Amino acid sequence: MPPPAPRLLRPGLGMSGRGEAGVSSAAGRYGGGRLTPPQEKRRPPPMQERRRPSESSELPERKRHWKAGEFPVPSAGGRAGPPQEKRHWKAGSAGGGRDGGRPAPRQEKRHWKAGEFPATSIGSDSKAARTPLKNVKKRLDARADAKAWACTVTEALADRINSKNWKEALQVFEMLKEQPFYHPKEGTYMKLIVLLGRSGQAARAHQLFDEMRQQGCEPTPELYTALIGAYCRSGLLDEALQLLTEMKASPLCQPDVYTYSTIIKACVDETRFDLVDAMYKDMAERLISPNTVTQNIVLSGYGKAGRLDDMERVLSDMLDSTTCKPDVWTMNIILSLFGNMGQVEAMERWYEKFRSYGIEPETRTLNILIGAYGKKRMYDKMSAVMEYMRKLAFPWTTATYNNVIEAFAEAGDAKNMEHTFNQMRSEGMKPDTKTFCCLINGFSKAGLFHKVVGMVKLAERLDVPANTSFHNAILEACAKADDLVEMERVFMHMKHKQCDPDAMTYSILVEAYRKEGMTDKIYTLHQENPTLVPTDLVMV
Repeated sequence: MPPPAPRLLRPGLGMSGRGEAGVSSAAGRYGGGRLTPPQEKRRPPPMQERRRPSESSELPERKRHWKAGEFPVPSAGGRAGPPQEKRHWKAGSAGGGRDGGRPAPRQEKRHWKAGEFPATSIGSDSKAARTPLKNVKKRLDARADAKAWACTVTEALADRINSKNWKEALQVFEMLKEQPFYHPKEGTYMKLIVLLGRSGQAARAHQLFDEMRQQGCEPTPELYTALIGAYCRSGLLDEALQLLTEMKASPLCQPDVYTYSTIIKACVDETRFDLVDAMYKDMAERLISPNTVTQNIVLSGYGKAGRLDDMERVLSDMLDSTTCKPDVWTMNIILSLFGNMGQVEAMERWYEKFRSYGIEPETRTLNILIGAYGKKRMYDKMSAVMEYMRKLAFPWTTATYNNVIEAFAEAGDAKNMEHTFNQMRSEGMKPDTKTFCCLINGFSKAGLFHKVVGMVKLAERLDVPANTSFHNAILEACAKADDLVEMERVFMHMKHKQCDPDAMTYSILVEAYRKEGMTDKIYTLHQENPTLVPTDLVMV
């Protein structure tokens, strides 16, 4: 064990608190390294100045304020320097040195992190940061404002597209095109064409497509398909087929399976199954195989048209295929078809068959079963499916409650219908337009017309969209109550709200007027819309 430190060194530690640092600092203070008589008395003998590191390790260590390895810096003699004074800055953030033999003034504690503010030189040649010239600063500010404005307007365009407001979206787009910094790309045209197509503005979508080509933006198969979809949604099948021919003539814009699926859906909606066969033949010549979506579209079309043999043929092809196997959408189409036809046994048989193929049901599948059982008033099976949903953690949706409410409404069971509606609201489920249509029909069948009025007012308070089906339910309730004055008022309100009447609307009105012998009213409806009110209804 090393011997204890000599007692002559301890008073030095007591005075300076830093060991040998007290001697060196005193030498610097009095200049030239000359010691005063008191310090000469306290100077340790030479042997003490050349102690080995092992002997100095016996000194009590003082708290240090630096990281390990950061200090002390080795001195020129090869030994570690003395402990430094407590510092308030990180290494390299403030330079310390001596000016004329005197130590650098102690830095004050700062309140910012290293690199947060620019360092300034202490020397006399340091200069303050120069502000930009006046004209340069104006240009920089103008450029920054232009970028901020461009970002704001492009975000406004995206908001209009997401909210499906095609008029304001086109206005913002025209404003953007006038700016020199904005150059629309393919993605922007795609979003606008899709928006216009879904809004029934096929002509405007085609105009935008032509404008895009004039601007030098080359069309793609996706843009052509979006434009074809716009015409198909508007029922303009001939224009869509003309665009398909134009695509075939373009080497870089050949149609694909999505293009044909879009046109096939339009053909199915118009029951043009001859064109469906022609599209399949065209796809085969181009070596384009239909996918599951294409087959599901045709399958649904055959089912709605009552062509069960063709539907079975398509379904068999899907079961034997290796590229377009049936999925849960196929399952839902078949179950919905037999459920709407009231063929519950066939629906259950196909349900088990799809399960054997490894296709698992989803929430919509179980809702289809509930609706089919409810229409046949098989309430025990309807309740069993609902319990099955709870057991497997399938959520009860608005469609689930609508199917139950519709089942009780068709049966005229106003009590259970209202109880189901109250349970729906207690669980925080928001009713939609179909919910109120079923409630109005149910209360009307039960003869509770005061509750019909209450449902109409509640729908207004909940901001439920009042579409054509909603107005038709109210018109039918008024006709059953023999209140033709209120029926005509609702019909005028419907046209005032720009809610277009359909064939069901005029059928309700004509039947109510015929019941009262008001042939002049029927003739007026025929003059207003001869397509939906044919002549044979007027002459009866």
